[in-house]
Amino acid sequence: MTFFYQWDNQDLLLAVYVQPRSSKTQIVGVYGDRLKIKITAPPVDGKANKELIKLLAKTFSVPKSNISLLNGETSREKRFKIQTPHKLPDCIQR
Repeated sequence: MTFFYQWDNQDLLLAVYVQPRSSKTQIVGVYGDRLKIKITAPPVDGKANKELIKLLAKTFSVPKSNISLLNGETSREKRFKIQTPHKLPDCIQR
């Protein structure tokens, strides 16, 4: 993946760089070849991944069950598959 996202038919593959234990949960913007996201949860017992999935579900207007963590479960660099997103942030185009 040369850019932080790509389309697989109707599904979005998203490369993310996560900064846990931040003061605020938010999408920061493009960071190299990934989308940088800050979250308040610590990277312990999957809390950071849960908060990240919750944020992605809200951002893309999909249920949490439509988001799959493809790789990077214990890493700051992660890849997600978002099934048929209903809403896209400005930094992502169809």
